[in-house]
Amino acid sequence: MQAKTRIVALDVLRGFAILGIPLMNVQSLAMVGQAYLNPTAFGDLGGWNLFTWIMSHILADQKFMTLFSLLFGASILLITGKYEQKGISSFKIHYRRNFWLLVLGLLHAYLVWYGDILAPYAFCAFLVYPFRKLSIKFLIILGLAVFSISSLLEIHTGLQLLDAPKEIIESISGGWAPHAELVQREIDAYQGNFAEQLGQRTRTAFMMQTTYFFGHIFWRVFGLMLLGMALYKSGFLTGENSNRTYKKVLVLIGLPSLICVVAGVVFNFHYQWQLQYSMFLGSQFNYWGSLGMAMAYVGLTMLVIKNQYWKNLLMRIAAIGRMALTNYLVQSLVMAMFFYGFGFFGTVERSQQLILVFFIWICQLAYSNYWLGNYHYGPFEWLWRSLSRGKIEVFRKK
Repeated sequence: MQAKTRIVALDVLRGFAILGIPLMNVQSLAMVGQAYLNPTAFGDLGGWNLFTWIMSHILADQKFMTLFSLLFGASILLITGKYEQKGISSFKIHYRRNFWLLVLGLLHAYLVWYGDILAPYAFCAFLVYPFRKLSIKFLIILGLAVFSISSLLEIHTGLQLLDAPKEIIESISGGWAPHAELVQREIDAYQGNFAEQLGQRTRTAFMMQTTYFFGHIFWRVFGLMLLGMALYKSGFLTGENSNRTYKKVLVLIGLPSLICVVAGVVFNFHYQWQLQYSMFLGSQFNYWGSLGMAMAYVGLTMLVIKNQYWKNLLMRIAAIGRMALTNYLVQSLVMAMFFYGFGFFGTVERSQQLILVFFIWICQLAYSNYWLGNYHYGPFEWLWRSLSRGKIEVFRKK
């Protein structure tokens, strides 16, 4: 019963993260890439659009992906531990699982959406495996150290930009505030045929998996996986800590982190989202604040679970978490079909994008629980499991 309760807690957290992720992903799929980091780069930013951006940035941007990354680190311990408790080496299954996850991630990135996170997870999982047996204390120290590398690199770059010559600023401005020609070129590509979309997506995906990956994503994800292992070992992610501990996290970590993120918003608008300040220095408020807010989300979720509030809703969210891979990919497929397939890319404002997100939420809350009542796994989980084990897994329940 204790083991079952622990797994349900992880499923609820994973489902919660999956539901939060499209709040930000929809902005990337609906608008030019620079608008994700710089809200002034594209589209109207007044009225409800401004309110939508502020709320999504404060409550969702990087928070749910941080939570999902922590949970991925925890899942490595959960899966490898099952084998090692039986005296079986977890080496082969770990690397087979993540090899096929890498394949799925690459297909997702190049054929559907360049913002894929599965391939970075798989790559980092290859490297994080040897660290799984470290102590909680060492995992926390190492995780925070690795996590800080991306921040230090960006602070260093941002400080250099403060005194950079005008020609240097202009040469990189396209990646922050693109001129009208670059914007129109991207809109034309994603409103064009599949070959045109593929060309645009391939260039962006390659940049995300090389330059941006080694400069930012790798250090963030790798560090968060280490922290996720530590939080899993401590019982924080599985509801084994006391209510008092979770309440302390909300007040002592969550609240200061929220203030930090809000301060970042104020700071960036004060400097009018200028590249020299906001691209690297101004992003640090949310970078660090997102970690504390993700931990606060865990604390809040654990308190809800432990006090048995909203049990029916929690079980539906847990079902979404059990089908996390399928639901993540389905979100991308639905949004890609709408914005790329039906030609709505660049035409839907931020506040209107939420309609599609709400539609996805309702559908996934409805079908995930129903699906798992008839099948052992989600379709992509079944495929991933079958490829990893080298045999066809039983799919349908009798």
